[in-house]
Amino acid sequence: MDTVAKSAERAIPWNKGKLLGQKPPLKLKEIWAIRIRLQLDHRSRELALFNLAIDSKLRGCDLVGLHVHDVVQGSHIAPRAIVMQKKTQRPVQFEITEQTRDAVAAWITNARLKSDQFLFPSRLSESPHLSTRQYSWIVESWVASIGLDPAAYGTHSLRRTKATLIYRRTRNLRAVQLLLGHTKLEPLGISESRSTMHWRSPSRPRRSLVSDRRIRRSLTGQLRTHAPQQNSITRSPRPRATATTAGR
Repeated sequence: MDTVAKSAERAIPWNKGKLLGQKPPLKLKEIWAIRIRLQLDHRSRELALFNLAIDSKLRGCDLVGLHVHDVVQGSHIAPRAIVMQKKTQRPVQFEITEQTRDAVAAWITNARLKSDQFLFPSRLSESPHLSTRQYSWIVESWVASIGLDPAAYGTHSLRRTKATLIYRRTRNLRAVQLLLGHTKLEPLGISESRSTMHWRSPSRPRRSLVSDRRIRRSLTGQLRTHAPQQNSITRSPRPRATATTAGR
């Protein structure tokens, strides 16, 4: 009886009933759908947060931890900003578009924020800035407002959105790596094809190093078998010396 009571008292796992793995990026029409809804509702804080999340491509912990002086130069919003990432401890630079600058400037003016304050302060007295959990709830509300499944999208969807659009135009993985601030290409999870680009599904198994080596060996073996051999080259026979030519 005690074991049954203890098992009943166990907490429900946080990932029960949730879709795990990499979240897909937003499409261009979905970006504008969310942006227009925020503009019509006059939600200046969420509009600045959404636009800056798309432009900066930062992780949630880095985005909510931004200060006003990180994006402001003097009395204007800077066209570019550099932020030190908490995960990798490496700086990453991002561009701030004009519509994002206007949204951030309007939010700073309405909230009367100072240079040393957080850009997105929390409405709770216990937290100095917006928490990652609150940011996740806000993203779920954005996704649900345009009719998408909130379980299929997350904060990383906003992080990958602009990188996906850039990759579709340039096909440059190195540029995407620099924009996202990754030290390796493996965390990108990008599967390249001729016409489309999609993020690798978490259920798709990765090839091991052993399988990669076998593929390389089979390819090299095929190249060797199909390669032309030097000994098999047919050459015209030399004319033998006759008696008359030898006497001469």
